[in-house]
Amino acid sequence: MQLMESIKEKARKNQQTIVLPESYDTRMLVAAQQIVEQGLAKIVLLGNPEKIQATAKTNGVNLAGVEILDPVTAPKLPHYIDQLVELRKSKGLTPEGAQQLLTAPDHLYFAGMMVRLGDAAGEVAGATGTTGDVLRAAFQTVGPAAGIKTVSSFFLMVTQTPEFGENGVMLFADCAVNPNPDAQALAEIAVATGKSCSAFLDVPARIAMLSFSTKGSARHADAEKVVQALQIAQRIDPKLSIDGELQADAALIPAVGEKKAPGSEVAGKANVLIFPTLDAGNIGYKLVERLAGAKAIGPVIQGLAKPVNDLSRGCSVADIVDVTAITAVQAQG
Repeated sequence: MQLMESIKEKARKNQQTIVLPESYDTRMLVAAQQIVEQGLAKIVLLGNPEKIQATAKTNGVNLAGVEILDPVTAPKLPHYIDQLVELRKSKGLTPEGAQQLLTAPDHLYFAGMMVRLGDAAGEVAGATGTTGDVLRAAFQTVGPAAGIKTVSSFFLMVTQTPEFGENGVMLFADCAVNPNPDAQALAEIAVATGKSCSAFLDVPARIAMLSFSTKGSARHADAEKVVQALQIAQRIDPKLSIDGELQADAALIPAVGEKKAPGSEVAGKANVLIFPTLDAGNIGYKLVERLAGAKAIGPVIQGLAKPVNDLSRGCSVADIVDVTAITAVQAQG
């Protein structure tokens, strides 16, 4: 796939250290081997080394070149405890509570502190943990980027229809994090995804703010929220190529876009689709993936101080490898 090969080549040119906390899942071990063999990143697996090596041996996995670190016995555990207590002192976290979080079997808090303190450049998790667990730990350790209030996500959708997006590649957001963003949050999601489009596709974003209405064809508070989000996004970044509210066909099909939103620089040629709710985004990307045979890469998280990315629990080894490469490229920035 041309897009992923481009991303992987970027990752190879400036290798980053990525931590994989879910080392008791065989998919993670196989992915770790492939990532190192392909030169995409340096990998740290968290967990009991004997258990990890035994699982690897049973499954024919070669972990040569992969670092294995046990949080329970890690030399930096006391430092991480001190730092996490300081970070969460306003929430009443005690040293005992911090130690419990950092040595928990899911290893998510330990991985997050590695990223926060620069012992890893990024993290990939979610093969066994829920999105809520992964992001909660990330919010409480890595934290949001400066000046960002809305942490969100996008999928790179690689379709089999080159007339859409950029030779068939589009960004869908937000499909994994924010259940019902208000107008301000929706605007911030649009602006962030526009920047991600430019970073990963090397082209300017053309952002469609999706709705069941196009340019006032239906009157409802949900459609009005999208109009308000458009106005806020335009104030945040006046140079954005963005339009809404647009129905999906008006965003994607030139003839429909010209008819429903004449003169729009986005309608009929969008490469970024911003969904009004998590319901719409999650359903939308899964339908395109399953019915249209598209490849969904992600979700890729936006808005954290350093990259942490969440996998679907149904992910494949190839998914883990791809998301690790994406995380490594994010870390380069």
